Amino acid sequence: MATIYNKIGRNYNQTRKADPYLTKQFLKHLNPQKDGLYLDVGCGTGNYTNALQQKGFQFIGIDPSIEMLKQAHALNKNIEWNFAPAEKTNLAHQSIDGIIATLTIHHWPNITRAFSEFNYILKPNGKIVIFSSTPEQMQGYWLNHYFPKMMSDSITQMPSLAVLETAMANSGLKISATEIYNIQPNLEDQFLYCGKHNPELYFDESIRNGISSFCALANKTEVEQGLHMLRNDIDSGKIHDIIKSYENSLGDYLYIIAEKTNV
Repeated sequence: MATIYNKIGRNYNQTRKADPYLTKQFLKHLNPQKDGLYLDVGCGTGNYTNALQQKGFQFIGIDPSIEMLKQAHALNKNIEWNFAPAEKTNLAHQSIDGIIATLTIHHWPNITRAFSEFNYILKPNGKIVIFSSTPEQMQGYWLNHYFPKMMSDSITQMPSLAVLETAMANSGLKISATEIYNIQPNLEDQFLYCGKHNPELYFDESIRNGISSFCALANKTEVEQGLHMLRNDIDSGKIHDIIKSYENSLGDYLYIIAEKTNV
């Protein structure tokens, strides 16, 4: 996956920007302090790391992609950017006040080991705020109608909330709260379901190139066929019926707030 993100990272910032609302929600759930030190795991090109640092909070960013970190360093040289996976941050025991992770947990090879690492580096009462989606939520994306194989593979690699709860419990952590997020029309971070309300976005190759599902999991034939179907359905108006058939109350993404239990 690091290889894929080395490729994606070259033009990632064209379409993947820190969304103001999502940034605000991170601040609400993390409740960072000005004298604290916080970690962005799987920071990518550092868009959210930088946005939160600009609010006056001190952050470190780690990522297993060199290309992503190069982009992050170019964005803000005042942040410490480290080449490291979630499972081995190389940070000191109880040195971090809080952790965020944005759309990255499905790329971690060993979730339990990652959470054990977080427990080790977190100070007592430290929080973890994860922004992700669940398999159940992803099954409610109308993208399944047009890109079934890509979505099936994406759903398969996404850990369920139950899996996360178990992994955390085995690592001395627990989920204290969750909050669903539904895609807003003014979303500035063009991740997988960014086109929920605007299907035209998926015809933009630069947007697809910034989404790992399209870059790493989809095959060219399925994408071409899916886009052809989508174009026809948009032109005929059928897309409205397709979108309506996928409406649900599960939310599109999820904020997961966790804390240490062995303080």
